[in-house]
Amino acid sequence: MIQALANAFRIPDLRRKILFTLAMIGLYRLGAHIPVPGVTSKMLETLASNVNASGALGLLNLFAGGALEKFAIFSLGIMPYITSSIIMQRLQAVIPKLEQWAKEGEAGQRRITQVTRYLTLGLGLMESIGLVALFQSSPSSGGLGVQFDPLTRVLIVISLLAGTAFIMWMGELITQRGIGNGMSLLIFANIVARFPATTVQAFQLREWYWVVAILVAVVGIVAAIVYIERGQRRIPVQYAKRIVGRRVYGGAGTYIPLKINGANVIPIIFASSILYFPVVIGQLSRVPWLQSAANAISLGPVHWILTTVFIVFFAYFYTALVFNPIDLADNLRKQGGFVPGVRPGKATARYIETVLNRITLPGALFLAAISGLPTIVFEERRITLVNSFAGTAHVT
Repeated sequence: MIQALANAFRIPDLRRKILFTLAMIGLYRLGAHIPVPGVTSKMLETLASNVNASGALGLLNLFAGGALEKFAIFSLGIMPYITSSIIMQRLQAVIPKLEQWAKEGEAGQRRITQVTRYLTLGLGLMESIGLVALFQSSPSSGGLGVQFDPLTRVLIVISLLAGTAFIMWMGELITQRGIGNGMSLLIFANIVARFPATTVQAFQLREWYWVVAILVAVVGIVAAIVYIERGQRRIPVQYAKRIVGRRVYGGAGTYIPLKINGANVIPIIFASSILYFPVVIGQLSRVPWLQSAANAISLGPVHWILTTVFIVFFAYFYTALVFNPIDLADNLRKQGGFVPGVRPGKATARYIETVLNRITLPGALFLAAISGLPTIVFEERRITLVNSFAGTAHVT
């Protein structure tokens, strides 16, 4: 692996992409430590203790990479953008215009991206106003107990909204000019940022075996993910022979590779976003039962069950969204290809859909396992390392 990294830095174009990605991540982490205008160090101490004591706020703080407890300009994190992306993908199935844009290629995708950006800013504005209201509430409700003047409120909302727009811009820049998916890398940066505090906390608890267990579990999870990611179900395809003049075309055999985990990490991100939204609503409201519901959703058995259900659902949903068996069967028929033992056309589409449904379930359950098992183990042991470790499972 060290040799591969060394070789990567020898290629100028790849080296520029790596350095650009690292620079963007460093800038993102810097913004997570810059507080919004109008707060003092004493306020931040009170806020940090309230966030760490609340399961719901702790979940929000996890996805913000610790920016929430510092009331930083990046306190909203990337979740408004992720939530907007989910909404737009769901709407493509029910709004004909969005479906038409999705089929127009790059031009249509640019329109969808533009609408997603506006929706992100709208969600960011609502969450910014809600955070200001929450932090003005009493410390027992997770706030600071300080009433900001109108100008300071406006500055805080503008700062949080600008931070959301800046995060969205950085994520898109990393995707275009860096390495990998920008939003996934920013989530990964948030989680890794919690690792030092997690390790120090484990040593302070004098439970040394948990440090070893964390390292062993991370290595095991990474190995399992690599193994599953390389897993495929290959559907054999045979092409009929065609004679054009004196030449013979076709007749060769190939296969359709269907990944066991075709949705990759998207179901976990989507499930986390869906659970994140009611937690935000519950914490921003001053209704006791809504706050209790937010705490129940953020930790405990309810959180485990909902996470598993949403991951399985979004695994099937996203796979169906990006993989159309009917179009694939039609393309095979037009090119003279067929699956041995299966009639071309509708029968082939049904066969491919059946195989896809069968292999999606174990892939979805695997994602749910690597996302939920660390959380369950650490919560049952009543160790507060759960958020950092579970988040690592999410992004890995």
